Amino acid sequence: MHDVAVIGAGPAGLSAALNLVRAKRTVLLVDANRPRNAATLRSHGFLTRDGISPLELRKLGRTEVEGYPEATVVQSVVDLVAPDADTDTWRVHGSWRGTELEARARTVVVATGLREEFPALPMLRAFYGTAVHSCVECDAYDKAGQPLAFICETDDVVDRALLIAAWTDDLIVYTNGVAPLDDSGRARLASVGIVVDERVVEDLEGDRSGMTGVRLADGHVEPRTGGFVRPVWHADLDWLGTGATTSPSATSGNTAANGDTPGALDGLQRDTQGLLVVDRVGRTSVPGLYAVGDVTPPGPEQLIVAAGHGAATAAAVHRDLVGGLADLRDAVQ
Repeated sequence: MHDVAVIGAGPAGLSAALNLVRAKRTVLLVDANRPRNAATLRSHGFLTRDGISPLELRKLGRTEVEGYPEATVVQSVVDLVAPDADTDTWRVHGSWRGTELEARARTVVVATGLREEFPALPMLRAFYGTAVHSCVECDAYDKAGQPLAFICETDDVVDRALLIAAWTDDLIVYTNGVAPLDDSGRARLASVGIVVDERVVEDLEGDRSGMTGVRLADGHVEPRTGGFVRPVWHADLDWLGTGATTSPSATSGNTAANGDTPGALDGLQRDTQGLLVVDRVGRTSVPGLYAVGDVTPPGPEQLIVAAGHGAATAAAVHRDLVGGLADLRDAVQ
């Protein structure tokens, strides 16, 4: 039995776990070690750690958490987190290379982040994290003044393109024939010198030295040294539920301990993007369940912001445990 189970060990989860163990809370930190930013060589904007590898940042954070006797850190793929009404606790189940995880906690913090879905360009992954990035705030500084491409298939193409243009005056927006763009949007982009190309993109070009251009389906190659891409983000939370169900509509592939799929958690609010709706300190609409980081609105954020949110949520969890879960239920209703 643990006071808190933190699911996910990115900056948000690690920060939450660290602050909770320092509040003398017993913490189970569970992570599958599949970070979204694994391809990124350097992360930026994290005070005292600017330019550090995000994998190194995670390693340092995990080592700090593991240094506390109140912490139990486990590598596992979680396939079920569900409330147990009989014991007023949460059941946590997972597995890793044949080893099962079975634990219980009084509260749960979800910090699992998001999964990225990229435009279907064969060479995009080869340049992602070096020449092409998704986080403008994190990586635009190092691309300043370069001829850049912005590949976007979503309806926020104008706002994101205008943001990137703050770092360069040579930007081409590629909608790939998908992103919706009206005359008003085209005019806004043209007013600041942003070129729009709505033709279909076939692939990126380059070699070991880096990206050299964008190749269109008609054969034209536009020289570009790098750029940004707008992924579509998915919150994979089918493991978060009421327990096992044999519903024939369940197709997620994540299974509980008995081989069935978790049913949806009653009363859990999610926004139109599937992100977990929380209050300002990370409380979800379900008592005893918290969420922090990219899995909450507005979605992906800088590492230092996620870490700050983790600390704020840790403080809320501790206060709620001091007050008792009965008071917590009143607070979130």
